[in-house]
Amino acid sequence: MAIDKFVTIESSAVPLPIENVDTDQIIPARFLKATTREGFGENLFRDWRYDKENNPKPDFVLNQNVYSGTILVAGKNFGSGSSREHAAWAIHDYGFKVVVSSFFADIFKNNSLNNGLLPVQVSEGFLQKLFNAIDGDPETKIKVDLENQQITLLATGESESFEINTYKKECLINGYDDIDYLISIKDKIEAFEQSRA
Repeated sequence: MAIDKFVTIESSAVPLPIENVDTDQIIPARFLKATTREGFGENLFRDWRYDKENNPKPDFVLNQNVYSGTILVAGKNFGSGSSREHAAWAIHDYGFKVVVSSFFADIFKNNSLNNGLLPVQVSEGFLQKLFNAIDGDPETKIKVDLENQQITLLATGESESFEINTYKKECLINGYDDIDYLISIKDKIEAFEQSRA
C-alpha cells in the first residue's frame, strides 16, 4: 500500500500534554477487530473523548473547536504499551500527519513511519516551548520540514533538528511503503543479479 508523499507541513497543532500515553489509550483493544486501516480515527482516544453514554467530553482537547491542525503535540513517552499497529492507523486516519514528543516508544515510532505518520522527537525544552506557544495562541503555526529535518515554531523562528532513519525518510518523501521502495530499485536489483550470474 503506497502512502501519501510527505511534504513540508505548516499547520496549527493539537496539544496533548499528557505523559506516558500508551497504545490502549490511543485506540482501546475492543476496536481492533477490523483488518483494514480505515475508520480507526473515529475511535482515537475513545475513552478520553466520550463518556459511557457516548457523549463527547467537553474538556477533552479533540472535542474543543479552538484546536485544529495536522500536528499532534504530545507529552513524553508517547506510544508505550502493546505493539499494536492500529495506534498509528488511528492517529493517521483521524487526520494527523505528524506527532511531536520528547520521547517515543520504539515500536510505536516504527509503526508510525511504516504508515505515513511522522514522529518528530524533540528536546523536553523545545516541547515545552511548543505547549506554551499553543496555550498562548491556539492558532500558532508549526513548520515540519522533513527534507531538512527541522521543526520550527513560526511565531518566534525557534527551531530544532530531529533524527530519522535515512531509509524511512526516503520512503516518506516519495510515498513508498517497503514494496514500493523495492519496485523503485528494481533495475538495480536486476543489475546486481546479472552481475552475480
